[in-house]
Amino acid sequence: MEVSLIKIGNSKGIRLSKTLLEKYNLREKVELILEKGYIILKPLSNPRKGWDEAFKKMHENGDDQLLFDDVFKDENLEEWN
Repeated sequence: MEVSLIKIGNSKGIRLSKTLLEKYNLREKVELILEKGYIILKPLSNPRKGWDEAFKKMHENGDDQLLFDDVFKDENLEEWN
């Protein structure tokens, strides 16, 4: 696909169609990757989005308890000193 560079202040940019924005889930920000002579635009992913609220709900419900001890009875912690 060929696109034109457009002037944006002292810089230049490209204009992406609504179809491309929707198809590739491009929002306000993208990751720009420079690789072997190519410029790659990649949607930013936020894999931990919503975790804060989920953890709050878990705490309110009492579901944030350890499933097993974080230190095992036979663990020798002195070797780490």
